[in-house]
Amino acid sequence: MPELPEVETVRRGLAPVLEGRTLTKVVLRRPDLRFPLPPHFAESLEGARVETLARRAKYLVAELDTGVRWIAHLGMTGRFSVIGANTAQPGAFYYAAPPDPAHTHIIIETDAGIRLEYNDPRRFGYMDALPPGAFDAHPFFKDLGPEPLSPAFNAAQLAAALKGKKTPIKAALLDQRVVAGLGNIYVCEALFRAGVSPKRPAGRVAPARLAGLVDAIRAVLEEAIEAGGSSLRDYAAADGALGYFQHRFSVYDRAGTPCPRPGCAGAVRRIPQGGRSSFYCPACQR
Repeated sequence: MPELPEVETVRRGLAPVLEGRTLTKVVLRRPDLRFPLPPHFAESLEGARVETLARRAKYLVAELDTGVRWIAHLGMTGRFSVIGANTAQPGAFYYAAPPDPAHTHIIIETDAGIRLEYNDPRRFGYMDALPPGAFDAHPFFKDLGPEPLSPAFNAAQLAAALKGKKTPIKAALLDQRVVAGLGNIYVCEALFRAGVSPKRPAGRVAPARLAGLVDAIRAVLEEAIEAGGSSLRDYAAADGALGYFQHRFSVYDRAGTPCPRPGCAGAVRRIPQGGRSSFYCPACQR
């Protein structure tokens, strides 16, 4: 499933295409994705202008001039493709179509002649059109923690959120109520950089180490966004490009390899935690 850097990469690719444009036509090729699409979904989008395209956690959030918020989650295999004209102009929006058009379920056209196709073979994605005032109370958003790249996420906030927690720090960081948008890959990488074992009880991470962990989380996410995310299976950006941060993994999916930390003689180990795989070096992560 795409994590925060992948969703942010998609957002940055779609923002120049959508922001300031009017959605002129919405075609639904099926009535559902992971969940049924809401009644009048197409009508809620058609004729509206996209004012901003933001991201909240792992969701894309388009704010329309009607007050409606168009929500999109990519699930495991969801992918937006942009197809446009004017290809002779440098920087024109003309991106590759998805590999199997049979799985294109939603098509959206803009007043600039751009066509946005949503392709999702496994249909684990999600879309909604929330009426004005409904976003903050929506069950998917009302309890989300701070964005990890925002000033609201800091060592003091994290210490307060983890106080007294006996759950492992790895599981605590994946709790979207503690911090929004983190996923398995980048938590493993951040814990390695901070030298914190994924098994350590969350409430027993010292303040100084929490400060280092916050810095590591930010650094990993920023580097991953710069690299266009990580392409492990189905993920691709809106222009069809693959991310390459997977080539920089220190521990994720590297079980059995020597620890890359200078001076450490340990090896990367894989352990199951909460239904996911955690990768870490037991010699230098304590």
